[in-house]
Parts: sequence; C-alpha cells; structure tokens
Amino acid sequence: MRNLLLTAASALALTMVAAAPASQAQAGETETTTTEAAHETLAAFFEAYDEQELAHSPLSKSYRGIRDDDYGKWDDASEAAEVAQYQRGQVALTRMEAEFDKSQLSDADQLSYRLFQARAERADKAFPFRRNSYIFDQMNGAQSQIPAFLINIHRVSNQADAEAYVSRLEGAGALIDSLVEQAAERADDGIIVPNWVFPYVIADARNVINGAPFEEGEDSPIYADLKKKVAELDIPDAEKADLVARGGAAMVDSLKPAYEKLIVEMERQQAMAVEGDGIWRFKDGAAYYAERLQNYTTTDLSADEIHQIGLDNVARIHGLMRKIMADVGFEGSLQDFFQHLRTSDEFYYDTREAYLADVDSKLAAITAKLPEFFNTLPKAPLVIKPVEAFREKSAGKAFYNSPAPDGSRPGTYYVNLYNLRSMSKTELEALAYHEGLPGHHLQRTIQTELGDLPPFRRFGGWTAYTEGWGLYSEELGKDMGFYQDPYSDFGRLGMELWRACRLVVDTGIHHKRWSREEAIQYLTDNTPNPEGDIRKAIERYIVYPGQATAYMIGKLKILELRQRAQDELGDSFTMGDFHDVVLKSGPVPLDILEERVNSWIAESK
Repeated sequence: MRNLLLTAASALALTMVAAAPASQAQAGETETTTTEAAHETLAAFFEAYDEQELAHSPLSKSYRGIRDDDYGKWDDASEAAEVAQYQRGQVALTRMEAEFDKSQLSDADQLSYRLFQARAERADKAFPFRRNSYIFDQMNGAQSQIPAFLINIHRVSNQADAEAYVSRLEGAGALIDSLVEQAAERADDGIIVPNWVFPYVIADARNVINGAPFEEGEDSPIYADLKKKVAELDIPDAEKADLVARGGAAMVDSLKPAYEKLIVEMERQQAMAVEGDGIWRFKDGAAYYAERLQNYTTTDLSADEIHQIGLDNVARIHGLMRKIMADVGFEGSLQDFFQHLRTSDEFYYDTREAYLADVDSKLAAITAKLPEFFNTLPKAPLVIKPVEAFREKSAGKAFYNSPAPDGSRPGTYYVNLYNLRSMSKTELEALAYHEGLPGHHLQRTIQTELGDLPPFRRFGGWTAYTEGWGLYSEELGKDMGFYQDPYSDFGRLGMELWRACRLVVDTGIHHKRWSREEAIQYLTDNTPNPEGDIRKAIERYIVYPGQATAYMIGKLKILELRQRAQDELGDSFTMGDFHDVVLKSGPVPLDILEERVNSWIAESK
C-alpha cells in the first residue's frame, strides 16, 4: 500500500509543478541547475582529494585492487608523513568550507559535506596524541602486518606483479628500521607496552624469519607464498627461478637484519617496562583516553557513564541467561553453568575441519533468508579462512577483511583456530553472523559497492557504526529465525554479554586503573568464555584503548532507532526499508545516523 501512496504523492508533486507559474518553474529549474553543478564540483573535489591521498599510500591502492607503478612500494611510515597527512586533511577542510555553500547542495551532498567535516575534526582531536599509540604490540605492528599483507593482499597475476612483490621484500627492511627507531623514541618518552606484550611480539618476529631462506628447514611463510604465486605464472621456468632467487635474497639481506634489530629493541624495552596496564600511566593519559572514547563511540559519554551502561547491561543479560539455564534443566548457579560450558568437551570441536564445516552450513542457511530482511544485498563473495600459522598465536579470535572494489579479492572472514578450546560451539553461530552475514561482509561490501558516494565514504568508517552493526547482526539472526539450539542462543547472549563487559573492563583498565589480572577476573566471574579467550581479550583491550567500547554503544543505538521506527510506523514498517536507511549512507557517526532515521520516519508517515 505504501508504494501506491508514494506513487500518488509523486504524481501530485508533478501536477503541482506543471501548474506553477512560469516564473516559479524557471526559478525551480535554476535551483536544480545550481544544485547539479554544485554536486559535480563537490564530487570532483572529493575525487581529487582521494587521488591525492592514494598517491601517498601504495598500501591503500593495493587494498582497493589498484596495481600501478607504486605496487612495489610501502607507505612512508615516518612521523613527518603522518603530520603531512593531517595537514593535508585540514587544508582540504578549509578549502571545502570556503568554496562550497552547503545551502546550495542536495541532501546527499550536504551529508558528504558534514561527514568530511566530522572526519577532519576527528583527526584534529586525535593529532595531539599521535605519539601515544604503540607501534609494536601483539595486535598491531609490522612484525605480523608485513607478512599478512604480502600473503593476503599483494596479488600476483603477471610477472610485473611478482617483480613488485620482490621490490616490497627489498624495501621492507627500511620500513621496519624506521618503525623500530620511532618505537625506541616513544619508549624513552614513557610510551611503552606492558611487560607481558614483549614475548608475543618477539615470538611473531622470530616466526617470520624462521625456516628457508633464512636457515635450513621448511619454507618460511613469506617464502612459501612467493614460491606459490610465482609458480602459477605463465612465464619461462628460468624467469620463475630468478624471481624466487631474488625474493629469497631480499628476505635474507633486507628482512632478516631488520627483524633482528626489532627483536633486540623489544628486548631492550622489556628490560625497562613499568608497572601498570592502562594508558592512565601516560603523562596525558586521562585526556588521551577521553579522546579515544569519543573517537570510537562518536558520543560525548564519559568513562564513568560508559562503565555504568556496561554494568546495567551485564545485569540484564545475566537475567536472560538464567532463563535459558532453567529451560535446559541445569541446576546450580549461573557461574556453575559458565564453568560447565567452559570445561565440557561437548561444547568444543575436535578438528578445524569440523569447525569450518559448521560455519559454512550456518552462513549458507542465513544467506537464503537475507532477501526477506534486506532490500540491498552485497555482490562480492565471502570466503572463510583460518588465520595463518605465523600469527595465529597472537591474533584475535576472528576478524574480517573487505573485498577489493574491482572484484579481484573477495570479502574474507578469518577465524583463529590455533586453540580449539577457545572457540566454543555455542558461539560459532553468532560469530559467523557478526563477521560474515548479515554482519561485516554485508555492511562493508554494500559500502564498498556504493559507487555514487565519495571515496572517503566508500572506504572510510566509524567504529561505533561498523562494529555496532556487527553486534546488531548477531541479534538480527534471532529475528530471522536462527539459534534454534538453546545452547547456541545462550552463546549469542554470551557474545552480547562479552561486549557489555567490554564497557566495564575497558574503562576499568584505562580509567579506574584496574590491573590486567583484575580485568581477567571480572570476565571470569561474569562470562562463560574459556580462560584463554578471556586473557587474550583483556590483552587486546589494554593495547587498543577505547576501541572495544564501540560495539555495544553502536548496537544499542541501532536497536533504539529500529524500535522507534517500528513504534512510529506500525504496520508500514519493514526491515528492508529500515536497513536501507542504515546501510545506504555508508558508515556515519551515531548522531547523524539518528537524524537520518528520524527523517525517514517523518517522511514515511
């Protein structure tokens, strides 16, 4: 019925325009022409800015599938380059505000204008704290990012691509040396990771330079990848052998000494590590954490407010869990049930193959139901891959990489199967929906495929939106009729509880000065997750301050807006239309998302 009403309204609007006096019609045509001209000029401005930034980032080009003369290069990782990037963004903002009258722009262009402003303002607030981030830790750093990039992102389709691979190997040593030097300067200024981080970084570094061509033994991960990619080329065997030999020499001459310097520097810093895990240790730690919370949540919520939201939601979810516990007939406390789930073999897989087969099954089932809940669906395929052996010990339990916009690389859901006792059967379904469909793969692929949006919107992001959507997708799976097994539904609640607890422990560590052990104990007491899972999570939050708070804050806002739309629109509400409003703008801060949903509700009524 609503489509007929909209058609009727459109016809009425056309009639009104046709009946308007000539002067009004001419004025309307002039206004339309002005708006269209402004759109084209603004679009050209955003494209030029994107091209300017891509020229400074060979890695960004590679992620987008662009292979040109920069394909064999790395980004400039110096602080001077970081400062220059910030300055270019501020200059672009000033120019946009001076050259474009927002009132002359269409609604869509006004949104792009506002988002470009917000993006530059976010960078401006973060700029004073740019030296506070860790360069090497178990979650981030060239020690694992270089091999991961070469193996997963650097594609080789011809000899030129293989030459670029070798070129990147030759240049990797200088990149690592630059980062090691910066890390040493920051450590001397008090920006140093906690003591327990160093063994992870050192082990990852040693893993990369273990094996051939560095020493006798099996091929190292990068060397094996280079050989595999070169072997698949349609070129003479002698040229293949030459590429592999030069790549191996670059690894020995460039990578190995750089990684050895990295290990020596990490050992030096480990000897000077100080007590405490949170960034309250830094001289400007309180201000830095406040900026991080605002950056990730896109709200003005204080650390204390976020902490309380976490406590409130932990209590709510515990109540829902007790109901499922009663339904399955378990006798004992909720903590007894948590321990039962942690220790019983029935809740864990014996093989990686069994885990991956169940992921395939769950994603296939939910894919078939997507058209009932979404008007817009992703085109790029999704693949599921285990995290590579060289980084699986330190990597997170699951993560997602977006597809290349040219179709040369699919969306990839990485699942960490290093320790199957950290990957419960009860959580598999919710985790697959979060990282795959209808979660990150659906949202981020649709974003990438929104060809009419400026590049900074297609390829940028706001964590509260993106991770809020991922967590929202876990609950959406229940709305779609899944989680038929009560233990799987309990796992869904466990995943939501995990994100509620993040609000508590992240603020606990970085604001209330909790130790790593206190935060681990809080998750042990309040979640069903296994010990290894808990320890790795807390270690992640320590080196990534504020990021973990974005998930629950974002999800709560999306659910709040959906409920508002359902209440206001009644029978005319559809999930597909609501999801279009959320998804077809690309990522936005939560206040702008709320404005968009409110406008859609008003227009629909």
